Amino acid sequence: MTFDYITATINGNVTNITLNRPEVMNAINPQMHAELQVAFDAFAADNNQYLCIIRGAGDRAFCAGSDLKSIATGDTAPYPKSGYAGLIERFDLNKPIIAAVDGFALGGGFEIALACDIIIATERASFGLPEPLVGAVALGGGLHRLARQIGLKQAMGMVLSADRVSAEDALKMGLVNQVTSLDNFEATITDWCDRILRCAPLSIAASKEAIMRGLDEPSLADAMHSQDDYPAFHRWKRAEDTLEGPKAFAEKRQPKWRGQ
Repeated sequence: MTFDYITATINGNVTNITLNRPEVMNAINPQMHAELQVAFDAFAADNNQYLCIIRGAGDRAFCAGSDLKSIATGDTAPYPKSGYAGLIERFDLNKPIIAAVDGFALGGGFEIALACDIIIATERASFGLPEPLVGAVALGGGLHRLARQIGLKQAMGMVLSADRVSAEDALKMGLVNQVTSLDNFEATITDWCDRILRCAPLSIAASKEAIMRGLDEPSLADAMHSQDDYPAFHRWKRAEDTLEGPKAFAEKRQPKWRGQ
């Protein structure tokens, strides 16, 4: 697919989406929102795509959030149907998404990373919701996801001070999965992809769905009781791949996942 402000490419079973406005630290304008909606729609609909990586172009930022200059000049539009960046309200996407963060992940950029399942950061990455510094509020899910992901006090500390945190501090908070040097960044991303892709894609989808929907259940018992009715879980139970795993084990060979 060809876009003006992002790139979207496919490598095997992996979709790579790059925010491509490095001259403004990949700040998001209305057209970029629309392009991201299209790219994530394509990823979600393609049964041969099991995993998505999102990153920022250049060496300064993953994404600095909304393009304030664009907003100041009146260049605004409603967010696309799946919310900010075509992602933050995509609650039915059970395929894993990795945020590969190098440099600043601020405001809406941080909210994009928070909406991903795994965050891999370079040592020079930093994270924050600085919206109050410009009289704004982080309404792209960041307030809610941050409190759920790192706990109330840590989230309040970041939000009420509008402070940025370093990659190492984010790791200690449980905000990121791994911090790596810039030299090892690509190898680390590849390693995470390889480890996910060795698993059955429908098992991964059912597992992600069970975790995310289970968090909304009133109790552990309710979550365990309800999971059999979740759509991805239901599909996994009846899939060819669910039989392929035990068959491959019995035949002492590597399973051949088809996502079916």
